Amino acid sequence: MISLSEAVRVILYLVIGGVIFWLLYWLVNSEKTAPPEPFKKVANVILAVLAVMVIIGVLLSFIGGQPIFRP
Repeated sequence: MISLSEAVRVILYLVIGGVIFWLLYWLVNSEKTAPPEPFKKVANVILAVLAVMVIIGVLLSFIGGQPIFRP
């Protein structure tokens, strides 16, 4: 059984991670701070891969597996 405190912890990690990745995405795609086009595409791909890895890691730790990232 999954405890309520564990569910709240996972949701909190996902929200904080989402805000961090959203800010990084905004920074990469902003008009004022955007790098040249090839670097912007690479940065977007790297951000997407990292975001998916973090989401998978948090969800795997939620179901009882070994966490990939230890807070």
